[in-house]
Amino acid sequence: MLSANPKMLPRLDEIEEDLRARRKRAIAETWQGEIEGIDLSLIFLRSKREQTRRFQGSGPVDLGLPHPRHPSQPISR
Repeated sequence: MLSANPKMLPRLDEIEEDLRARRKRAIAETWQGEIEGIDLSLIFLRSKREQTRRFQGSGPVDLGLPHPRHPSQPISR
């Protein structure tokens, strides 16, 4: 699962607003399959937004830099 950049949170809010408007229309038109699909999209979107907010406070993790082996050094086993 990909992580969203915290800078994208306002865009996720816009997408949710659009989905709610589409859901309202789908209800008015009685498009059951569309309503179910939109409901699933809303669940995933809200989950992604919460995940992004949780990770927003944590910074990058320093994994360090690998040190290349000099060709004259033996390979340790």
